[in-house]
Amino acid sequence: MLPFAKAFVVGGILCVIGQILIDKTKLTSGRILVLYVCVGCILGGIGIYQPIEEFGGAGATIPLTGFGFRLAEGVMKEVDSAGILGIFTGGLKAAAGGVTAAVVFAFIVALFANPKEK
Repeated sequence: MLPFAKAFVVGGILCVIGQILIDKTKLTSGRILVLYVCVGCILGGIGIYQPIEEFGGAGATIPLTGFGFRLAEGVMKEVDSAGILGIFTGGLKAAAGGVTAAVVFAFIVALFANPKEK
């Protein structure tokens, strides 16, 4: 299977799950986003998300579950090298690049956007 097809399938499954949660529950979008990050952390912590990421590539790393996985992975690595302090610093180190990119790109888009009130 082509890497693009794998990414499409994995990312699509994650999107379908999110759409089902939106349609069938009373969860708000923000709560679903937080749920995705927490599920990524949990699946990463117990070793299930790594094979999903290896199979799905960008389809697994781009969604918020991938962000949660990065946080958990960073904490585990930092705890191994720095001890208990790694609980606080590991997630920040692992996710710093993604968070920085999100802030920078959001700022650039905000410079050119012309929002209107409804």
